[in-house]
Amino acid sequence: MKTTRRKFIKDIAQTTAMATVGSSLLLHSSELLAMGAPALQFSQVTLPYALNALEPNIDALTMEIHYGKHHAAYIKNVNEAIAAEKISFENEHQFFSNISKLSAKARNNGGGAWNHNFFWQVMKPNGGGAPTGKTADAIQGSFGSFEKMKEQFTDAAMKRFGSGWAWLVNDGGKLKIGSTPNQDNPLMDVSELKGTPLLAIDVWEHAYYLKYQNKRAEYIANWWNTINWDTVAKQL
Repeated sequence: MKTTRRKFIKDIAQTTAMATVGSSLLLHSSELLAMGAPALQFSQVTLPYALNALEPNIDALTMEIHYGKHHAAYIKNVNEAIAAEKISFENEHQFFSNISKLSAKARNNGGGAWNHNFFWQVMKPNGGGAPTGKTADAIQGSFGSFEKMKEQFTDAAMKRFGSGWAWLVNDGGKLKIGSTPNQDNPLMDVSELKGTPLLAIDVWEHAYYLKYQNKRAEYIANWWNTINWDTVAKQL
């Protein structure tokens, strides 16, 4: 009977995983709660392109390690924390808006799980260029031009000391740029930067060191060639 129950929980988790940025990146259901499982669990999104699809901007080996090792570990560790701490929030918004009440393990790995799910989906093969439509209009209205936004975003990514992320967010209809340390994100109650994430770049060294070594500026410059502006537009 125990084997059947574990299989049932696993099957529900697999079939309810969300693969789009606009959808919940966490699992929650009355079935899981009824069977004593945690109220929520993080799930790693399926990579929407091949490991080598972002070359030459991001190499296949980096993607293999980043997605298959680092991101997978964040997923595993945050779910362990949820179970051990009996965290009962039903969705990611509750989880992150109460992150200051949770352990460092839940905070760091929850952020790492969500941030990477988001990161993979704001990139695509043969991406980049300038945005169009409502995204271009929003950027124009908030920064004056795409080039000014790009310059400010690049500056935020370059000036993030150590490990962290740079973000473009929508804060009540106004677009803003900032950065967060470690695996923090703008959804967290502890973050100085608040808003709905639209675009993000990972500036942890494991995101670029195999190809670029200490040349963060070169990594960021080439990363602009991967942007999936369609995904960004969906968040607006």
